[in-house]
Amino acid sequence: MADQLYLSYWLRGFGGLNMLRQFEKMLRTFPHSRLSRRGPMLEVRATSFREPSLLEQAYPEGADAGVILDDARHFQNPDCAYVVGAEWDLWQFESDWRLAPSPVQLICFGPEFENHEGDNLRIQFGIDTQFLPDPELPNGFYMAKSNIQGLLHFVHQLDDTFNAEKRRLWTESGENFAERLQQVLSAGS
Repeated sequence: MADQLYLSYWLRGFGGLNMLRQFEKMLRTFPHSRLSRRGPMLEVRATSFREPSLLEQAYPEGADAGVILDDARHFQNPDCAYVVGAEWDLWQFESDWRLAPSPVQLICFGPEFENHEGDNLRIQFGIDTQFLPDPELPNGFYMAKSNIQGLLHFVHQLDDTFNAEKRRLWTESGENFAERLQQVLSAGS
């Protein structure tokens, strides 16, 4: 069953005064899609995701992270969350394999925003099956491997960028993604 895949970071010294600087580092590190014809979208929420957006702003293709963060700074508050909808390129199967834009959400949680996980920064990568080999598809193992390599490369770049207390790659159901990947790989061999 498909599940949402997330990467969370808890950063040392993260607070209301430096949270958008940390978020900007993530936005600048993210490998934005070269194939997408859409630009990123910024959404700002106060207190919780149950509240309506304070801002929803679309940007042109190739928009600089600094421009997006300039708009976010107008709403800088420890009880806000900042969500940038973007895309990156992954191998996807639709009658054949092709490299195509895949949606991602990059999220920064203010320290007073309602957040049950308690993480400071989060990335929602979409469904986990994009990163799991499907033995029923031709070249499914190799294409999933390429997607996983892209994911791990991005994670290593973030690890080099942040002073993290911890990070966690997890799924919406709470299942350990690394263990699930290992099970799929073991079943395929």
